[in-house]
Amino acid sequence: MSDQSTDLRETVRQRYAAAAVQVSEGGTACCGPQPIETDENFGSTLYATDERETLPAEAVAASLGCGNPTAVAELREGERVLDLGSGGGIDVLLSARRVGPTGKAYGLDMTDEMLALALTNAEKAGATNVEFLKGTIEAIPLPASTIDVVISNCVINLSTDKPAVFAETYRVLRPGGRIGVSDVVADDSLTPAQRGERGDHVGCIAGALSFEEYRTGLEAAGFTGIEIIPTHPVADGMHSAIVRASKPTAPRPGTRTDPSAGTCCGVNACCTEVETAADPTVSVSAAKAASGCGCQS
Repeated sequence: MSDQSTDLRETVRQRYAAAAVQVSEGGTACCGPQPIETDENFGSTLYATDERETLPAEAVAASLGCGNPTAVAELREGERVLDLGSGGGIDVLLSARRVGPTGKAYGLDMTDEMLALALTNAEKAGATNVEFLKGTIEAIPLPASTIDVVISNCVINLSTDKPAVFAETYRVLRPGGRIGVSDVVADDSLTPAQRGERGDHVGCIAGALSFEEYRTGLEAAGFTGIEIIPTHPVADGMHSAIVRASKPTAPRPGTRTDPSAGTCCGVNACCTEVETAADPTVSVSAAKAASGCGCQS
């Protein structure tokens, strides 16, 4: 990573650490936590009132996104969901309710202060099917092919290595898995310099990809069925957008299964609590039996 990229990441971390501290300290005051100051294009007002009212006030106050990815992704009962850049946990908690007790919602964040806030919010919400992980979205700390849905809310634009984000997202998704992301996207006519004139990197503007760049990046990672739909403007030529795409159920022609990705015995993440059959039409036990796996359980 270049010095400039390292500096940008640290600037982002500091901004969101300060936001978490502000919300946490506000939660101990007489009037409760106050929302982080944003304009009308960002924050908790983009969620339905009935959604906000069911969550801890601190989770709502810490919302800094540009959409509602839990609605975008159309989550289903029993699914495993991963939120990239989970912040105070609003999308993880909403996801946990949508997937129910047979599903699970993971939140990934690099900021200690946000992770601490999210854990407190999960405890207040009584959420038992959630887990928060520390790490970066360019190196997701989960096995390959273990997640049904990846969501994110105005975070991918903050990354300084978006190809790595797309590749890692593709890696952790099971075959047939999908993404449902809210992010800031620029008109194709805007150069990177022009995007920088409209806002800074930490404000989710300067680092945004164009529509074509976003599509090309997802395609290069292997995604299909790509949709990028603008929802509302956030600056001149810049839009909050819904991004959807899927991981094919079959490998791309010419690709090989990488043993280091966590697949053995016909099973992804073999002998872990998140193991799944590489062939979604068979059970884990059947896949292990067919392969003569020596670690059958």
